Amino acid sequence: MVEIMDDFSIHGNILHHTLDTLASINKWLGGNKITINSLKKILGGHSKKEPITIVDLGCGGGDLLRRIAAYGKEEGYTFKLIGVDANKEAVLYARHLSEKNNNISFVACDIFSDEFETLEYDLVLSTLFLHHFKEEQIISLLKNLKTKAKLGIIVNDLHRSLMAYYLFKLVSLPINNKMIIEDGLTSVLRGFKRNELELFSNKLLVKPQIKWKWAFRYQWIIQN
Repeated sequence: MVEIMDDFSIHGNILHHTLDTLASINKWLGGNKITINSLKKILGGHSKKEPITIVDLGCGGGDLLRRIAAYGKEEGYTFKLIGVDANKEAVLYARHLSEKNNNISFVACDIFSDEFETLEYDLVLSTLFLHHFKEEQIISLLKNLKTKAKLGIIVNDLHRSLMAYYLFKLVSLPINNKMIIEDGLTSVLRGFKRNELELFSNKLLVKPQIKWKWAFRYQWIIQN
């Protein structure tokens, strides 16, 4: 199962409209709230005087980073935010949308590349990202991230279930975007069961911190 968005040649208005619509859906279904709440948990007790570098994998149009930038400003944190996406057109669009945010930058690269290896960070965000990869890739990636991320990793991804599949079909009825509908359904089918995330935790030698959240998401926090 391959998602249309995994074709990095997609660009222009089609890509922009898709990214904008996905950001709206994510906001409407409360997806970003899951990541923000996880961020609050990891940063609880952390000094606000120290700068914190946060990397967002598969950042798309950068909507999550802009929300985190606003949260950091409200709470008095000094965030350095870096969006990473393999789609160069998505990165260009994210830069355009984030022009007013001087603490957000973007990098167009593959997360398995040498360029990504050069990045330094305290915290990694993986929102609707891991399900794009096979198990061995996920374990390899998370082991590497866990070694480098001083504070930890926040995973916010889909719960694979028939109910989620048909719910998305219902939610997508008013959406006039074939890419979003087809990719959304494929994403649900590529999502995770709780026991799979627990198995990943065991392989990473970390205590499972996994919670089910609406709408059919798993919040998985890996703390260092």
